[in-house]
Amino acid sequence: MPADSTAIAVWAVVAGGLAALGPLVIRRLPEPILESDAADKIPYHELGRRPGLWWKLGTAGAAAGAAIGWRLDYDPIVWAWVYLAAVGVVLGYIDSQTRLLPTRLIVPSYVIVTVLVVAASAADDFVRDDLIRAALGLIVMGGFYRLMYAIYPAGMGFGDVRLSGVLGIALGYIGWGALLTGMYAGFLLGGVGGGLLAVFRVADRRRYPFGPFMLLGALVGLLWGQAIGYWYSSF
Repeated sequence: MPADSTAIAVWAVVAGGLAALGPLVIRRLPEPILESDAADKIPYHELGRRPGLWWKLGTAGAAAGAAIGWRLDYDPIVWAWVYLAAVGVVLGYIDSQTRLLPTRLIVPSYVIVTVLVVAASAADDFVRDDLIRAALGLIVMGGFYRLMYAIYPAGMGFGDVRLSGVLGIALGYIGWGALLTGMYAGFLLGGVGGGLLAVFRVADRRRYPFGPFMLLGALVGLLWGQAIGYWYSSF
């Protein structure tokens, strides 16, 4: 059942407030060692100082938090998704500007999301199936992206592979419909979005940021994956 307006407002404020701290986080990121073709990357300390960035990230985080609140209400797993909403907005912004997904943000997210998923399961009397699906979500989605990277490394960065695993944990906990929908929605949105970016000459069709589409796909999986799974299994 969708949540009431109070839950939607609460999680919009929490996610928006966390995402608004993004400029502080970005400015403190260490600069990566880059290949020569990426030497023109915008330094993180400059990227985090762009005017109005805090409220733009906060607004995007609030929108994602509201959608998550609508779907999850006060279910204990909502904390993992609100965290992902906030850090996802920051990661998506960084990727859109640099075509990089900082390991310094992704690796700690594995720990945080795992802890929040286990805490959510504990609050629900440790439903073993949910934890098993979360672990399988890591394997399935992370493995799928790793395979795609091995087959065609020019098509995505390894940061996308790292991000896929943590999204798989959160989606797997929700259900198989959420996991599969979220995984494939990222590719669908990426294909359409990449084509539009190329048409409008915003980015090279072969080198556009894929992380934002992965994150949007995960949100689609959370919001509608269960319904899509029921629809598909009815045939």
